[in-house]
Amino acid sequence: MTELTESAQGPDAATASTAAANNTAEPAPARITQWGEIRHRYMANKLAVVGLVLVGLLFIVAAAAPLIATHDPYAQNLGNTLADPSGEHWFGTDALGRDQFSRIIYGSRIAVIVGLASIFLACLIGCILGALSGYFGKAVDSVIMRIADIFFAFPLLIGAIVIILVMGRGVLPVIVSLAVFSWATVARLLRSSILSVREMDYVTAAKALGASTTRIILRHIMPNSIAAVMSYVSFSVGTAVVAEASLSFLGIGVSPEVPEWGNMISSARDFLGVKDFLWVYPSSAIVLTVLGFVFVGDGLRDALDPKLR
Repeated sequence: MTELTESAQGPDAATASTAAANNTAEPAPARITQWGEIRHRYMANKLAVVGLVLVGLLFIVAAAAPLIATHDPYAQNLGNTLADPSGEHWFGTDALGRDQFSRIIYGSRIAVIVGLASIFLACLIGCILGALSGYFGKAVDSVIMRIADIFFAFPLLIGAIVIILVMGRGVLPVIVSLAVFSWATVARLLRSSILSVREMDYVTAAKALGASTTRIILRHIMPNSIAAVMSYVSFSVGTAVVAEASLSFLGIGVSPEVPEWGNMISSARDFLGVKDFLWVYPSSAIVLTVLGFVFVGDGLRDALDPKLR
């Protein structure tokens, strides 16, 4: 009966019905999410991918340091001091006969811990104060921003030195000192973003529907204001790594016996021009680490806001 009907309607009707059946069978095109677009833009940036590889290698080295290191980083061998790089000691030995390669590998742990922990603490303080300042404005904004101006007035290293002299040397004092003098930038960045976002229609609609202040900030304002902070965080981790190495180089960071890149460069000062490998390798580790986080930060900035490219 169907064949008779299609024959009666002619070949055009049969072709149309077949095409309609094929169209209904085709799957719907995949939906591209906002995060998918961000990921695509990030991966299209070659330097950002290089930075991601460098940062990933740093994390792997820090996590697997006991497996990668060829010697105990604390073990001294006074009979084999200042040895040139060789098959046994890939990066040579220092003035106390300690293996340079193993100390650099373990130094990555200090860099990761201090860099991530200090910036996390700075972001926690800065995001809370920046969100309150940008959302409420007026007197709250004035008080928080004036406090931030006080911290802006202190150079990072000078302020960190003051806190470390009060708390004492060690990893925790370094983390706290770097966080205390880094939160103001996070707060100001977030405040600037929130000032533009809080006037959007969806925020006004949430207020009209009776949403609480906490819900408006956490669900509507923060997700749309955090892009600038995310790119800044990556840059700041590199800055924290350099600051931590600088403090150790000056003799007020972590203890001298701890395998840390700044300590290693400080110990190599007496051998400049004689045993340059003592400072070249730890300096290269710092440079590669900072470049990795800078490239990641550049990639995040361009991916989150392509208008900046």
